[in-house]
Amino acid sequence: MSSTTRLTVAQALVRFLSVQYTERDGLRHRLIAGTWGIFGHGNVAGIGQALLEAGEDAMPFHQGRNEQAMVHAAVGHARQLNRLSAQAVTTSIGPGATNLVTGAALATINRLPVLLLPGDYFATRAADPLLQQLEHPTEADVSVNDTLRPVSRYFDRIHRPEALIPAALQAMRVLADPAETGAVTLALPQDVQAEAYDWPEEFFAERVWRVRRPAPDPLELAEAVRAILGAARPLIVAGGGVHHSEAEEALKAFANATGIPVTSTQAGKGSLRHDHPADVGGIGHTGTAVADDLARTADLVIGVGTRYSDFTTASGTLFQNPDVQFLNLNITSFDAHKLAARTVVCDARAGLEALASALGGHRVNAAYEAEYRAGKERWEREVTRAFEAADENAVPTQTQLLGALDAVVGDEDVVINAAGSLPGDLHKLWRARSPRQYHLEYGYSCMGYEIPAAIGVQQATPDTPVWALVGDGTYLMMPTELVTAVQEGLPINLVLIQNHGYASIGGLSESVGGERFGTAYRYRAADGTFSGAPLPVDLAANAASLGMDVLRAKTVRELREALATARASDRPTCVHVETDTATPTAPPAAAWWDVPVAETASREAAVAARTEYDRQAAARRTHL
Repeated sequence: MSSTTRLTVAQALVRFLSVQYTERDGLRHRLIAGTWGIFGHGNVAGIGQALLEAGEDAMPFHQGRNEQAMVHAAVGHARQLNRLSAQAVTTSIGPGATNLVTGAALATINRLPVLLLPGDYFATRAADPLLQQLEHPTEADVSVNDTLRPVSRYFDRIHRPEALIPAALQAMRVLADPAETGAVTLALPQDVQAEAYDWPEEFFAERVWRVRRPAPDPLELAEAVRAILGAARPLIVAGGGVHHSEAEEALKAFANATGIPVTSTQAGKGSLRHDHPADVGGIGHTGTAVADDLARTADLVIGVGTRYSDFTTASGTLFQNPDVQFLNLNITSFDAHKLAARTVVCDARAGLEALASALGGHRVNAAYEAEYRAGKERWEREVTRAFEAADENAVPTQTQLLGALDAVVGDEDVVINAAGSLPGDLHKLWRARSPRQYHLEYGYSCMGYEIPAAIGVQQATPDTPVWALVGDGTYLMMPTELVTAVQEGLPINLVLIQNHGYASIGGLSESVGGERFGTAYRYRAADGTFSGAPLPVDLAANAASLGMDVLRAKTVRELREALATARASDRPTCVHVETDTATPTAPPAAAWWDVPVAETASREAAVAARTEYDRQAAARRTHL
């Protein structure tokens, strides 16, 4: 008979998590590298006590300020480590638990692992209703944690101690599975957390979860080879799966061998270094002109690790060749079958290596190579034009800010963004120099992601210079984890852009007939609209009050100097700059994005926008 150890459920869970590992290509990582937490009555005496008892060596603890932000930090950590390591997040019952929902949605949409451990009602109903418990009149077993079900890849509520064993094993399976991963939720009734049980010692044995690299099916591979051999204008769309699989070198070798041009989604940018001859930049609504022109004429689109969001496909209007076909390499069957594609359900690296070998030296026509290389050269001139400033003493535009940052960063730096107008400028213009430099969360495009994600990236790779790029709208939503960066001595760099409102949505509003309604941060004017003077908000002073070192830059020259100072600092540093929004320097969108416009309206702007909408929507295709 096996021996047992008497522990509470929370103590057993923490001990179990401390001995879980992933392994891929012979390299081992802790699966749960640490736990973020904010404590309340739903977890303080359970998970909180268990973490204290386990100690920092067994389970490092990170103190958060906002539950959503803790999930974002964990997601940043997981992405930086190619999904081979994750973090857990514990909260109380009630608002602490429901604050997890946005972060969980972000993690699952982006296929990134995070373990959520929210407190829950008393399983025994000894105290019913307890503080913060939702009472449902017809479903007594429902709690606020059920809001996490649709945004979790795995969900369980642990009503009995012994139920933890199968639930914990299933949770680890999903977190470590590249085809299944996302947010995993174990809802923990607070009385069960503190309940003791005699646990089998085998439960605490070191366990290794091997991250598979499934090879292509031979028949699917043969069909893929025939499709490529028969294509005159093939085009690769590199998605986030290239990074997650660490397939960048395989993609480079494939492009070198075949000459097929490579575009990238927001998640896939950096799959090839920006100066590789086959890299033609981002694709879709925020893509480069050369990539989108190639996409319109491509007769074979090869998707590698992409889920084909509406930004990538320009809302179904981008791939216009009447004979276009799709070939998708994806570890997830659900994504591989999109756009009625030929499928190769496999690991990205394994698939690219197998394809390169099977193609036997096949290469695209030299005229096609010359065409896209000339387009790449033209686009590079556009990038230089957008980055350069004629007057070093002028207020910088947003693209000139990116140019100043481009001049300061090294290959190892990580640049993080998620929302606003920056994703479009970055996707079109940023010169990605390494696989992990470009860190855009655009599956959920969640305002507030950048600062906590920077903390997670800095934790994962302590010697890496990390930049969080945020506008004033994003900053006001979630600056809280700056306190955490200061507390932990994490030298993240925050670039805080003041443009007095929701600038990105303001521009979108104007283009769809909304006339920038409700998007400016201004006083009300006499007519009641938000068109008065800008608000006298000093966000730099706010960042300083949270413990950041703050550098204020008013000109292009001052900005470049401030960025260099921040990068050299070993303290969390904020560079605050007000940008010129009146002088457009970014290239216009080269492809459409479907934002439905009012079909009937009395205002002239909306009527005109609807006319343009109908014109663009007529180009939409359904690929069958």
